[in-house]
Amino acid sequence: MTATEASSPFILVLEDEPDIARLICDALAGYGFRSEHIRTGREFLARARQTSPDLVIIDLGLPDMDGMQVVRELQDGSPCAVLILTGRNDITDRVLGLELGADDYIVKPFEPRELVARVRSILRRYMRTAAPEAPADVTASERTIARFANWCFDSGRHALARPDGDEVSLSAAEATLLLALLRSPNRILSREQLLGERDVDPFDRSIDVRISRLRRKLDDDPHSPKLIKTVYGAGYLFSAQVSWE
Repeated sequence: MTATEASSPFILVLEDEPDIARLICDALAGYGFRSEHIRTGREFLARARQTSPDLVIIDLGLPDMDGMQVVRELQDGSPCAVLILTGRNDITDRVLGLELGADDYIVKPFEPRELVARVRSILRRYMRTAAPEAPADVTASERTIARFANWCFDSGRHALARPDGDEVSLSAAEATLLLALLRSPNRILSREQLLGERDVDPFDRSIDVRISRLRRKLDDDPHSPKLIKTVYGAGYLFSAQVSWE
């Protein structure tokens, strides 16, 4: 493997149909991505723990377990970016997938170039919020721990600790969203800024679902939030002082 290949994003593909899996992997390879194909949910979860992929593509219809359960267990144990691929065209499934920590959802049959575009978009969001900004006299690697309202967030480990010290499990999508908010406290951030996209479909509610999920984990009352406030027509504002160390 060359140095360039080793540095390219690694994508784990969970798909039980060999022809579709081959189509996905060939499309990814054509755009410089490394990928590996797994056929069953249990094998996939074990492999994800071993390889720490940059992104996973998960089919919901599997022979050994439901794909939604795979997403749930993945985000509990080895959180990472998730693209759901499925033949189910049900809005309930889409919302549930996003609630469980998925970043995007694409329905079969699909155009390989669209799938690659979705993959690129997801990875771009993660890269744009990969590390907090730091003053010139302190390197980013030295400022990975944020403290706010007696909470503590370690951006290097995606670890969130309550005021009493207990850790809260965060998916990769939740950790990335929290990091984006912590980097710009007391500033209004648009949905486009939080997603890392210039143009967001006005009917795309994925960021709202993630905000709702993050509020619950921060014990932030959704009816009267104190930390993550909605600024109607503009976006969201993280209302707390944040210190980095």
